Amino acid sequence: DKGISFDLGYAGQLAHNFSGGSERLTRYADQWVFGVTADLEKLWGWRGGTFQGTVTDRNGRNLGADAAIGNNMLLQEIYGRGQTWHLTQFWLKQRLLDDRLEVKLGRLTVGEDFASFPCDFQNLSFCGSQPGNIVSNYWINWPTSQWAATIRYQASKQIHAQLGVYQVNPTYIDDEYARASGWKLDNPSGTTGALIPLEFGWLGSVGGMPGSYKVGGWYNTSDGADLYYDTHGNPRGTTGEDPLQHDGQYGVFLSFQQQITGVAGGRGATAFLNVSQADRNTAILDRQIAAGVVYQGPFERARDAIGVAVGATHNNPRHASFVRENNARTGQDVRAGDGNEYVVELFYTWSPFPSLYLRPNLQYVVHPGGTSANSNAFVIGLKSAVTF
Repeated sequence: DKGISFDLGYAGQLAHNFSGGSERLTRYADQWVFGVTADLEKLWGWRGGTFQGTVTDRNGRNLGADAAIGNNMLLQEIYGRGQTWHLTQFWLKQRLLDDRLEVKLGRLTVGEDFASFPCDFQNLSFCGSQPGNIVSNYWINWPTSQWAATIRYQASKQIHAQLGVYQVNPTYIDDEYARASGWKLDNPSGTTGALIPLEFGWLGSVGGMPGSYKVGGWYNTSDGADLYYDTHGNPRGTTGEDPLQHDGQYGVFLSFQQQITGVAGGRGATAFLNVSQADRNTAILDRQIAAGVVYQGPFERARDAIGVAVGATHNNPRHASFVRENNARTGQDVRAGDGNEYVVELFYTWSPFPSLYLRPNLQYVVHPGGTSANSNAFVIGLKSAVTF
C-alpha cells in the first residue's frame, strides 16, 4: 500500500544422467533471489517512477561438465555466470507521455526487456532470452547485469518498439571477478563496446486467444575475431597467426507465443517458437531454434502444467574446420562439433499452492556439442521453486 514490495525466492534444479558422458552422476544447483520494487509515485509523489533492486546467490554443480557430456546447452539452466552473489538489477524506470514512453537507466540484464521469454523448462534451450544462449559472451542474461539504458514506445495497447544500449565488458562474466565483486555497484575496466538491440512487438489476440509476437535484431560494436581466417586472409588453423578482426557482431531473433486452446488467459495450450541467428564470422554457436507447447491446467488442476519442447543448437562449421586444422598443426586433440545439438524435454508441474511448485522433467540430448562423437544423453531432472 505504501509503494514498496519485496521479493524473496529460492529455486533448485536436480539432474541425473542415465546415459551420455563418461560417468553417471547426480548434481544439484540452486539460486536465492532477494529483490525490492519501489513505486516512487506512492512513496514520494514522483509520477511514473519505479525503482528495482535485485541481488541473487547461485550455488551448486553442473552435471554436463562434471559428467563430461559435452553439451552446449545447460541441463540445469540455473547454473552459470559464477556460483556466487550477483547484482542482478539496480535500475530506475520513468514513464512519460501518458505512459506511452518508458525509459530505464542503471544496471540491467538484456533478457528482461529484449527477446524476453518464460523459463519454465530446465534445459537452457527453452529458457529465457534466446540470443543469450548462442552469443553469451556479450548478450548477458540473468543473473549478471551491466550498465545500460533502454527506451520503449507503446504505439498502442498491442504494439511496441524498443531500443537499448548495453555496456559490453567481458570482466562482468569472468568467474574470478564475479566471486570478488559480482555483487558490487561498480564499473570495472575492460569495456570493449556496446550491445544495441532493437525489438518490435505485437501483444494481442488471435481468434480471441492471447498471443505475443516479437522480432528484432542486435549489433555489438565490439570487434569480433574471425573463426577461420587470420589477419592475412589465410586459414589460421594452418598458419597459427592471429585471427582477422571484424568491425562488430550482429544477429536477428523472433519469439512467438500463442494460446491455441482453452479459455483465454486461463486453462489451455500455448504454443511457442523461438529462433535466433548470429553472424557466422564470429559466433561459434550461430543458430538456435526451439518450439514447444505448454498446457496449463491439466486434470482440472488450474496451477499444474504439462510442457514439451524440441530444440536445435547449431555449431558453426567454420569453427570446426579451424579446430581440425589446428589439431593437425599442433598435435592437439580438441573436439568441436559442426552440426546440431538436438534436445527434447518433457515436464509436469505440480503446484499444491501458489508459492510452490515441483517440476519433474525428462531430457534427451542427441549429438551433445553438435557432434556424433559424443554419446546421446538421457537425463532426469527436478526443477522446484518457492517464493515468499
